Amino acid sequence: MDVITLLFGQGVDSGPGAAQHALAALGAVLLAGAARSGAPAAAPAPAPAPVRSAASGAVHLAALAGSAAFVPYAAMKLLWASGGTFAGVSGSDMHAASVRNGASGIWLTLESWGLDGTALLAALGVFLLWGLVRPWGQVFPRWTLLLAGRRVPRWLPLVPALLGAATLAPYGVVGVGWAALATAGAVEVPRGDFPSAADTLLVAWIGLGAFAVYGVALAVAARSYWRRTAG
Repeated sequence: MDVITLLFGQGVDSGPGAAQHALAALGAVLLAGAARSGAPAAAPAPAPAPVRSAASGAVHLAALAGSAAFVPYAAMKLLWASGGTFAGVSGSDMHAASVRNGASGIWLTLESWGLDGTALLAALGVFLLWGLVRPWGQVFPRWTLLLAGRRVPRWLPLVPALLGAATLAPYGVVGVGWAALATAGAVEVPRGDFPSAADTLLVAWIGLGAFAVYGVALAVAARSYWRRTAG
């Protein structure tokens, strides 16, 4: 999340917090390296030919749900980026808010092209999700030239998948719980940049619902990929 904020917002919410996150990630990597170096060395074996397998039907259904959950979210974001109006807020209003909040030049350039950075990230997330589910996610494709036909290292898709599941799933599930309480009138809904609390709640349901469903689907797909590529 800090990397994404730096990329699109030219800053982070908390400098000390971002430093703590970076140090924690570095410590996890060093700990994993130390654990691996302590394992007994095994005799090198010839690399087996890549074996590709697809996930089960239930995991495919989870991937479909995770992909579909991002459709209304991406449509909402692209509508704003193209100058349209949704939930009482126009594209020009969203652009002004981006400028006011210190959005980066990359973000503003994308908006000028009618694109939205978070919608593009959602597309990458869906690509990752299906790479975990389908056989092509286990072998480098032909367009990678020298790597074509070789087995994809397990950590390459699993690292972003596990990080995404660990952040998006709790955030989305807790957020959906808050949205349900707000819809029932149990908690107050802040208006933010929207003209009414109902508009804020509508956008919250679309965004938080997408994160919740996708985050859970990503966790399911990552577990399936982990088990299918073990050994």
